[in-house]
Amino acid sequence: MAFGLKRQELLQWKRDIDRGKVAFITHYWLDERFDEMKTVTKVGAKDLGKLYDWGRQYGLKKDWIHMREDGYSHYDLIGSVQVEILKAEGMQEQMDRFNIK
Repeated sequence: MAFGLKRQELLQWKRDIDRGKVAFITHYWLDERFDEMKTVTKVGAKDLGKLYDWGRQYGLKKDWIHMREDGYSHYDLIGSVQVEILKAEGMQEQMDRFNIK
């Protein structure tokens, strides 16, 4: 279950993807499979090759892309991988907002 983001933020994430960007959005998240994780960052792109190339620089596997028929395929980043990538990408505002350390 996702919460802690505004509809406008989700729409902006989708617009960025539609414009060919690699786009980030972070939100609070509850999933009993990952009880200790409280947030997830979705990194999406329309161009799957571009998304894969972006992920490869961080050691992410192509198989980890959440394939979506609606064009908003993305990686789900959680835990230490989320922290590492948000820092590397200069996403301090998202880290502060969601208390990601």
